[in-house]
Amino acid sequence: MAPSRILVSAARAAAARRAFSASPARFDAAAASIGATPLPVVRKPVGALRGGLFGFFFGSTLAGAGIYTYALQDYKASNDLLTEDIYALQNAVDRLTKYVSMLEEKMDAIERKKKK
Repeated sequence: MAPSRILVSAARAAAARRAFSASPARFDAAAASIGATPLPVVRKPVGALRGGLFGFFFGSTLAGAGIYTYALQDYKASNDLLTEDIYALQNAVDRLTKYVSMLEEKMDAIERKKKK
């Protein structure tokens, strides 16, 4: 018998015995029904690379959040100061406008006296 025929017939026999399943619980139930013992679940340890990447991304996210809150507070403070300065400038312009209009009225009154 050729070696390829032996492998093919062994694979067909294994496929006939094994029930395909979609979840570990079904696989364990299928394995128990054909008399096989279920394999113990081995948890893969978190490696240094994966843990390092997670730590890097977590730290970067925290730093970004901290910078964002700092920048937002700084923006609000500067915006409040700018708004206050704009209101003060507006009040000064209003006072100056009133003063100039008062001077114009006085000048008009003086010119009317001279014409009479």
